[in-house]
Parts: sequence; C-alpha cells; structure tokens
Amino acid sequence: MVHMTEKSALRIAVLGTGANGAAIGADLARAGLDVTFIDQWPANVEAIRRDGVRVEMVGETTVTRVDILHLCEVATLRRPFDVVLLLVKAYDTRWATELIAPHLADDGVVVGVQNGMTGSVIAEVVGEHRALGAVIEITSAMYTPGVVERHSAHDRSWFAVGPMHPSAAHHAETAAALLRRAGTVEVTDDIHSAKWAKLILNAAELVPSAVVDLSIADCARHPRMRELMLEAGDEAVRAAQLDGATIRPIFGMPATTPETFVETVLDELVEHYILTHSRSTVLQDWIKGRHSEVDELNGHVVDALARHGLASPANTAVVELARAIERGELARSIELVEPMHQRAAGIRLTVTAHTAR
Repeated sequence: MVHMTEKSALRIAVLGTGANGAAIGADLARAGLDVTFIDQWPANVEAIRRDGVRVEMVGETTVTRVDILHLCEVATLRRPFDVVLLLVKAYDTRWATELIAPHLADDGVVVGVQNGMTGSVIAEVVGEHRALGAVIEITSAMYTPGVVERHSAHDRSWFAVGPMHPSAAHHAETAAALLRRAGTVEVTDDIHSAKWAKLILNAAELVPSAVVDLSIADCARHPRMRELMLEAGDEAVRAAQLDGATIRPIFGMPATTPETFVETVLDELVEHYILTHSRSTVLQDWIKGRHSEVDELNGHVVDALARHGLASPANTAVVELARAIERGELARSIELVEPMHQRAAGIRLTVTAHTAR
C-alpha cells in the first residue's frame, strides 16, 4: 500500500483526457503530482502539448502545462504507473485497459472513473487486486481541443471510490486522495451499489435529454420529459435491485427511499450540480458526430430487466430513438418528445395485453 506521505512519488496516468479527464488531470498537475495524460484524439494531444490544458470555470481560468502522449506513444514508456485513472467512454474500457496493463506496476491500480458498470471489465484485464470502481459527478464539456469548460466547481464535484473485490481495498484511499484534488470523495465498500445509483440518474438524464436536444436542466423542467425521465429512472431502480444493489444516496444528498430516489437525485443534480446550459455527455458526443454510451446506460437497464423477463418501456423507447439518431435516420429534436412517449405507451400496452392472456 502507498501511504499518504508518499503521494508525491506516485506515477499517475490519466487515460482519456477529454473534458472530465483533462479537468481532473489538470488539478493533479497543479498540485505538483507526477501525472501523464494519454488521449486518443490527436488534435487534443497536440493542442495540450503546444499550449497546455486550459480549464475555464465561472470566475476562473487556468492553463496548466502537462506531459501528454498519443496512444501510439504508450509503447515507448519505460517506467510503470502506480495509479491509472481511466476516463475513456464505457465502451472503450476493455481495449484501453489492455493498452495500459503492461505499464501498470505490480501493485498498481486502475480506477474506472466513468459512467456505466465498467469495474468488472477492468478487473478481468488487470486482476481484481488491481481494480477500483468509481462514480464521477463532474459536469464539463470540451468542444475545442485542449479547452475544458468546467461547469461544476470543486465544491460541487463528487466521487465515490471502492474496490470491486476486497483484495483491492488497500488502493481505495490512495485513489481517493488523488480525486480529492478535484472534488469531494466518498470511500465505499459497496461500489456496486454506488455505481448503480449513478447509472439510475444517468438513465434518467443523459440520453433522454440528448434525444430531444435540450440541456439536462431544461429537459428536467419540461413536464412531459420530466415524466419520462422519472419513469426511465424508476425502471433502472428496479433493475438495480434485481442485480443485488442497495438504493443509496449519492452526492451526499439526504437519505431517500427507492420510490423517491429518482426524483430526489434528479432535483439535487439540477439545483446544485449543473448549469442551466449544461449538455449531457451523450448530446456532446452527437454534436461532435461521435458514437455515445446509449447501450452502456439505458441499454444496460433494458438488458438487466430483460434477464428477469421484465419490460422497460421508457428505457426501450429512449434506446430505440437514440439508436435511430446515431444511424442518421432521425435528427435529435424537441419534436421527438411525443414519439418517445408513444413508443413507451405502445410497449406498456403490449405487456399488459400479454399479461392478461
């Protein structure tokens, strides 16, 4: 185990330095830690290498010089990393972990600071004793290479960290000490439940708001969309419970029940953690013409309930429209509010009719 007094000696990699990865990595670098950025967006690598990483927050802009590598340059590394903070998209988790595994110290750790249930994939690649899961709540955006628009100040950025297996528990405080440079951190011995808590919120907010081309806050305040967002979240609550998770507070919010969790956490997010114009990561991906995490978020809920023979009308409707948008068959639009409701209603009627037979 690496003790707190030895933090300055840690070699840290941030693998995936888009908006959130670059913001966190800049905090670590500004604290004087030995951090290396690694990214797959060539223009981003070149911009940061040339100009430093620029983080713009309300009332403050910082520019920080950092070491940064293209993916192809990872093969030139000679010294292993003690901690790898993984901030790639959920669907990129396996190959990214495989990429960095040869450069991880024997008692190093990979921390999946991501949305989605990625911890088990990391553990499969590097071993349970070198894998931590993490929940991340930072709202930020990157539309220009090397420039982060950070919408969540440090006092409104939140993480939970915990081992996927008890053999990795000794790494948790090491990772937490690093992430405390970027926000508030909770160390938990039930990261499975914490990850599900965030996935419930993600299912309610990220893809639904992107489909109708609204900011998260505007979507949550739209009466018809709020109705659908809460339904999608409630379906995710059911999936989480069937997967053995405990429905637990996140963001340090007050205790709640499974029945009120989605509404409570959505309102907490809109009130305290995001700006009015903050767009979801899914909407940011679509604006850039990129594939999003639809299948790893709402799709995960659909699959989890299907394994128990249960339907998920709201999440299925969201996924179907989102996939059509990604295929270029639909354009994201506020005009999709009613079609999304109609599709969910059609699924509910089919289930009801089947049950009545």
